[in-house]
Amino acid sequence: MANLYDSAYDLEKAIRESVEFNELKTAFQAVMNNPTSRKMFEDFRNTQMELQQKQMQGLNITEQEVENARKIVELVQQHEGIANLMEKEQRLNVVINELSQIITKPLEELYGGQ
Repeated sequence: MANLYDSAYDLEKAIRESVEFNELKTAFQAVMNNPTSRKMFEDFRNTQMELQQKQMQGLNITEQEVENARKIVELVQQHEGIANLMEKEQRLNVVINELSQIITKPLEELYGGQ
């Protein structure tokens, strides 16, 4: 019987070697190597994390915070490098979600069969 952890590490290696991950890595490096796009991307990520933390703490998000987040999203979507990075990230997320469905299939079959 295969060791589950060995299989997980094999999957990690396969993800690191995948086209999707390497395209994401290249897009990320391109954004990080440009000071303007790097700052814009970091502002975007910081805004996302702040809002997520507030939600997880059960705090209300103000109209002003929502408006600021919307403006930042619009700005980064117009930036070619960041838009490309977000597209590559979405592609990898699709792959990871599909892998997750495969991994959890035994549980779905077990509980779904009841």
